[in-house]
Amino acid sequence: MQSESNVTTSMRDIMALAPVIPVLTIQRLEQAVPLAQALVRGGLRVLEVTLRTPCALEAIGAMRSAVGAAIVGAGTLTRGSDFRDCEAAGAQFGVTPGLTGELIAAARRAGFPLLPGIMTPTELIAARAAGFDACKLFPAQQAGGIAMLKALGGPFPDHAFCPTGGVTRANAQEYLALANVLCVGGSWVAPAAALEVGDWAAVESLARDAASLRRVAL
Repeated sequence: MQSESNVTTSMRDIMALAPVIPVLTIQRLEQAVPLAQALVRGGLRVLEVTLRTPCALEAIGAMRSAVGAAIVGAGTLTRGSDFRDCEAAGAQFGVTPGLTGELIAAARRAGFPLLPGIMTPTELIAARAAGFDACKLFPAQQAGGIAMLKALGGPFPDHAFCPTGGVTRANAQEYLALANVLCVGGSWVAPAAALEVGDWAAVESLARDAASLRRVAL
């Protein structure tokens, strides 16, 4: 979905930039810039910073200012006010775990595209009616994983997905082999242990490996 404001990039365009969108939980602000730099060096330009920590909004702003090659979005938007806060912080896209009327209205006003979370066919129909042509299947594994995405591909062949939740390096390639999966979301490329000690070389290596995954939905 595009808002009526000056948005030039669609969510599908952003999803097509890399096979994996890192889902990032940043505990300390000083981790933000070197983390983004390591991920971009490894080939992952699209970054989702979850609004699960007090420094998340500041981290988005810091990444935007310091790492020009990164496309920095905000995840775990659950209230309409989150859209205003994320836009002020400089977020370039948003991600929600679900979709409500309040979130749809906020997305229409926002200056960035939204990847809404859905879990069932009914929720997908509601998202499509609101104008979304790409969704996050969340939580992917609990929602049926690969089998669910294959089933949704029948009645909704033109809809694109980013499965997130239970997606790991071990199963990511299976998801990306599906015709309706543009990318996957995962946290394995930025493990908490590596962030804690500042092992950016390890993050870069994980990102490079993730960026090499093949996908068919392009």
